[in-house]
Amino acid sequence: MTVLDTAPGAPARTREPQVELYDFRRPLTLVREHARHLEMAFGRFARQFGTQLTARLRVVTHLELEQIALHTYDEYVSLLPTPTAMVLCTVEPNRQTGVVQLPVATTMVWIDYLFGGDGRGDDRPGRELTEIELTLVRELLQHALSDLEYAFAGITRIALDVRSVQYNPQFVQAAAASDAVLVATFTLRMGEREDTITLMLPAEQMIAALQVADGTVSASPEDRRRAELAHADLGRAVSAVPVEVGVRFAPVTVQPRDVLALAVGDVLPLTHPSTEPLDVVVDDVVLAQAAIGSHGPRLACRVVAVTEENRA
Repeated sequence: MTVLDTAPGAPARTREPQVELYDFRRPLTLVREHARHLEMAFGRFARQFGTQLTARLRVVTHLELEQIALHTYDEYVSLLPTPTAMVLCTVEPNRQTGVVQLPVATTMVWIDYLFGGDGRGDDRPGRELTEIELTLVRELLQHALSDLEYAFAGITRIALDVRSVQYNPQFVQAAAASDAVLVATFTLRMGEREDTITLMLPAEQMIAALQVADGTVSASPEDRRRAELAHADLGRAVSAVPVEVGVRFAPVTVQPRDVLALAVGDVLPLTHPSTEPLDVVVDDVVLAQAAIGSHGPRLACRVVAVTEENRA
């Protein structure tokens, strides 16, 4: 900080507020009750995973759940180190893709233990798994991930089938960039070694299952009444929001040189037939079709058809 910044009478520096868009169709916030159910399920899975590794590697192993969060897939990938081992799995029953992410050095330690070593592993940068090593890691993870079905039995039926391993997160398209994904972060302790691993699952199926599990049966009458009041308040608030409605002719295609040469008095012919209705649009979404008319001294349009699928 300079002397000028602290001088009396110096104007205070204000930071422009940053507005972050929120997509109500894909909320990235977990309901508290849903988060609690997921923490219990992932906690059970972590205990079983640690037990499986202890039995197979013959070294005391603990897996502890650190946090659960909702991200877009693009956000999740941006948080991962490069290189890292991304184990791609098929999520049953919807055949989507899940990811088990862990440091490559951790898999080398596992392989060392499996071959009877002391767990020194191989920390050479850029090292990738050989075919034999990949087979061993795939078999080890497949046994450990089989406990996921038991852990989530109270929420939904889920199973992971290990497919392949990739090492550069930026080149892995396990989901669309804007898709919501559920990310569980764990701390893995093997002897004196400590690593961070993550498990990524598609969020849509899990959240839908949690909502079904909640249902109206688990909610008290008071909770249902509050939910109904909140829904009614939201409906009234949304219905009072002003929106801009426009009518649109069919677009016409012209060359850039024609656009640059436009001058006062030029005529731009439209391809819209005079007998065809115009599109009624809100935020570039077609809601209806309307015929051209007038209302007193003003131009007007009469709605002749409504596009039902876009009104939701």
